[in-house]
Amino acid sequence: MLIDAANLYFRAFYSTPESVTAPDGRPVNAIRGFLDMSAALIERRRPSRWVACLDLDWRPAFRVELVPTYKAHRLAKDGTEEIPAALAAQIPPLLDVLGAFGLACAGADGFEADDVIATLAHRDTEPVEIVSGDRDMLALATERVTVLYTGQGMAKMAAMGPAEVLAKYGVPAENYADFAVLRGDPSDGLPGVPGVGEKTAAALVNRFGSVEQIVAAAKRGDDGFPAGSAGKIRAAQDYLAVAPAAVRGRTDAPLDVIDDRLYAEPRDAGRLDELAGALGIASSVKRLTKAVAGAYRTT
Repeated sequence: MLIDAANLYFRAFYSTPESVTAPDGRPVNAIRGFLDMSAALIERRRPSRWVACLDLDWRPAFRVELVPTYKAHRLAKDGTEEIPAALAAQIPPLLDVLGAFGLACAGADGFEADDVIATLAHRDTEPVEIVSGDRDMLALATERVTVLYTGQGMAKMAAMGPAEVLAKYGVPAENYADFAVLRGDPSDGLPGVPGVGEKTAAALVNRFGSVEQIVAAAKRGDDGFPAGSAGKIRAAQDYLAVAPAAVRGRTDAPLDVIDDRLYAEPRDAGRLDELAGALGIASSVKRLTKAVAGAYRTT
């Protein structure tokens, strides 16, 4: 199970009241929510291995160089990611808690969690489940890799394989990134091709395949383009030459071998008890401990 950590702790922060605090008064709503959601996922899905995948660079330079508007709308005045201070303060102690549990965390300098997830999923040979509310992750769905999509909340989490992606978006999962490049995605600052919406993007992908193949067909003057769309593709050639590399998850993030197994007992029980007391999260720690131990026994 590969967790899009930032996606999950943002969700936890906004779905758990800030009135949930530690004994010293600091907010711990994101920490508690993250642990409770993780426990629920492990209870339901029973993974034998688990990794929290981290954004060590939420807006990598190589993507900004290709598409300057990439996530630009999320920049704070100081050039960092715009993130609530109450959430930012909770991330280090959350990682401390996961470390005391012995739950693996993985990140790579200069890469997003998307790339960490894509790399780990690509290099594995066993079934993989990706937990994320980021639709870009749908491009990773295969017969071996399932995306547990949380875009509509944990209660409505949808298991998305290739068949489900095709049924919902009308494009093969392997071409979802091409579809996103054409259609655009405001949440990532991706402009898309002017005048090309979801229906036209899906039609182009299904008729020609990848963005590169679509552009080549438009240059040749091939038949099969929806009315007026070939000209729009030709007009957007500069954007289409670079955008796919910005959208597609990298499978070459430099990651060391990770001990991602779940263990029957926390790795550092003393430290975990200390953190549980200081943060006032004993009930969440107990639930996650039970969930991990249960998954360990069944696998």
